[in-house]
Amino acid sequence: MFELLISAGSSILHPAVLDDVQWVTERKGQPGRLKFTLVQDEAAQFEEGGAVRFRANGADIFFGFVFNMEQDKDGLVSVLAYDQLRYFKNKDTYAYSNKTADELVRMLAQDFNLRTGTLDNTGFKIAARVEDNKTLFDIVQNALDLTLENRRQLFVLYDDFGKLALRNVADMRLDVLIDEQTAGNYQYGSSIDGDTANRIKLVRDNGKTGKREVYIAQDSGNINRWGLLQHFATIDDGVNGKAKADALLALYNRKMRSLSIADAFGDVRVRAGSSIPVRLRIGSAEVQNFMLVERATHKFKRDEHTMTLALRGGDFLA
Repeated sequence: MFELLISAGSSILHPAVLDDVQWVTERKGQPGRLKFTLVQDEAAQFEEGGAVRFRANGADIFFGFVFNMEQDKDGLVSVLAYDQLRYFKNKDTYAYSNKTADELVRMLAQDFNLRTGTLDNTGFKIAARVEDNKTLFDIVQNALDLTLENRRQLFVLYDDFGKLALRNVADMRLDVLIDEQTAGNYQYGSSIDGDTANRIKLVRDNGKTGKREVYIAQDSGNINRWGLLQHFATIDDGVNGKAKADALLALYNRKMRSLSIADAFGDVRVRAGSSIPVRLRIGSAEVQNFMLVERATHKFKRDEHTMTLALRGGDFLA
């Protein structure tokens, strides 16, 4: 069972929802969103900006605001609401120094009047950075990428029922097993076409010596196997070039594995950024590990809850 409420001025509406309610979260760069359809009548008059609260199975799922409404000739209104991460699409210019990613999120939230909840200490101070005409999403993601490269810890930013949360994915593991019994259909992919790199090349122009410093880390075995796949970047003064090149090679010198799960039994705890155990046999390989949820799409009906998941990572055992 679920409950959907919409604020309209000083009134709280409890509209009759047709079909299903769809809740979607993505790990980075997108706000959480809620889609639903209802019959437009005098008892369900609301406008863009109205607050939307959605609860299912006794759990708080979504708090956000109406952004889009479309009505057809039969009086059916399709509504799209976003959580407060929608405001991270705003653009601005920031120059900051000596801040961790969580301190950066707190600063942006204060500047844009957004509420914060649990913000984990990301543990890496960014010495100095200028972000010119960037979305807040990009500003934060750049900080999280730097944290990942230097600390090898992955964090996810999301909205937790009206409060911004920044969590270490290592602390977001769930016991929601995906196997032959709980999954509907699935599709597995393996690729070296995206972020995979078997050679890391970092450069820094030394202002004192006038020379360019070059740091290289590579895996000759995988270069022979896949060809040369190079990741190139410039680094700032004070950065340990060799250590960073080694860390980046450890992150990117691998196949990128993906698994799509359709129509699994729904669990309201599963959202983008969660890690869940997967145990499936796919051809001659067996998936048997935790995998990271990149995108989660939940569909709620009165008597049914399913979810479709885009997963990445994990070990595939031959």
